[in-house]
Amino acid sequence: MTATALLRATELVAGHDRPVVGPLSFTLGPGEVLGLWGPNGSGKSTLLDAITDSARVFSGAVERAPGLTLAYQEQRPVRLQAMPLTGHDLLRLAGIERPAAPAAATSPPASLRTLLGRRVDTLSGGQYQLLCVWAALAGPADLVLLDEPTNNLDPDHEALLGDLLAGQRGRRAVVLVSHERGFLDAACSRVLELG
Repeated sequence: MTATALLRATELVAGHDRPVVGPLSFTLGPGEVLGLWGPNGSGKSTLLDAITDSARVFSGAVERAPGLTLAYQEQRPVRLQAMPLTGHDLLRLAGIERPAAPAAATSPPASLRTLLGRRVDTLSGGQYQLLCVWAALAGPADLVLLDEPTNNLDPDHEALLGDLLAGQRGRRAVVLVSHERGFLDAACSRVLELG
């Protein structure tokens, strides 16, 4: 693997009980935002699982740079009915001790700052989704995996997510799964089509 690569898949075939995705080869470097697009069942989430060692690699390989740190925002972030955590608590769990000043790259947008003092079980699905995505993006990970981060987002929050992703270019790598090709084309430095 080259010194600048964070992740490399080489002729990767992966799945859980049986192969679902591949053979697939790609390299991901710092600052890249890679979109994964394809129909349901094409292996987008399975590829994320293979990157995190949660899926079986049938052949080929996934190589991660030594010491690579990951953040993985699942398609449906877990939220218990009674979850007495505030947005600040959620950020601390994500490794963000104190949100940075508003001008900093790790500062939440104004619409999210207003949520930090609220209990997460009182937030709408879209508010909670965006707060979880931002926590993954603002945390210390070198590589952030986002599985369907536009779920539950209205058009304004989807546009905000696009802005958050644009702020990651040059900072860390992101792999983003979505069914929305237009969003991927706008938010990603390149798109890999599966299936």
